[in-house]
Amino acid sequence: MLPCIIALFYSFSPPYSLEKMTDLVAVWDVALSDGVHKIEFEHGTTSGKRVVYVDGKEEIRKDWMFKLVGRETFCVGAAKTKATINIDAISGFAYEYTLEINGKSLKKYMENRSKTTNTWVLHMDGENFRIVLEKDTMDVWCNGKKLETAGEFVDDGTETHFSLGNHDCYIKAVSSGKRKEGIIHTLIVDNREIPEIAS
Repeated sequence: MLPCIIALFYSFSPPYSLEKMTDLVAVWDVALSDGVHKIEFEHGTTSGKRVVYVDGKEEIRKDWMFKLVGRETFCVGAAKTKATINIDAISGFAYEYTLEINGKSLKKYMENRSKTTNTWVLHMDGENFRIVLEKDTMDVWCNGKKLETAGEFVDDGTETHFSLGNHDCYIKAVSSGKRKEGIIHTLIVDNREIPEIAS
């Protein structure tokens, strides 16, 4: 009988590295008002291990679980948006991983979000700015922070004023005149219109 030799190799690396993420099974990018967040999920199908990372930071770790299917719920972003990863068996030892945001599938959430927000990206003074308007609350976010704003009624609609450094900005809201289109929001920075990006 041949002797059995077991060699253990340990490598010490930062808490967040691909080296340690050997059971990585799913990655999602989720656009919220405070930015785009990366959600990564590890699932050890032999140990039941579950690890959730949000923007590289470990949010949940469960090392040994007998139940391989189930769900993990956690919060994402500055507004503490509820997220849930569903783990379902599809056949034998194959699993399906789905992400829900605020109780909706990621696809449905993003479709709804594109109707309730406007997003602009601009570069000025050597810096990138991602500006998001939440239409339902008229909150304005820039690079992950909610901005102080001042609303004003004007002849053809409303203007929501704010500043970015030394730059005067406002979001103008005017009626499209068409029921299906609703209100059109336009970002103006230093009297220049900024094109909206698809969210």
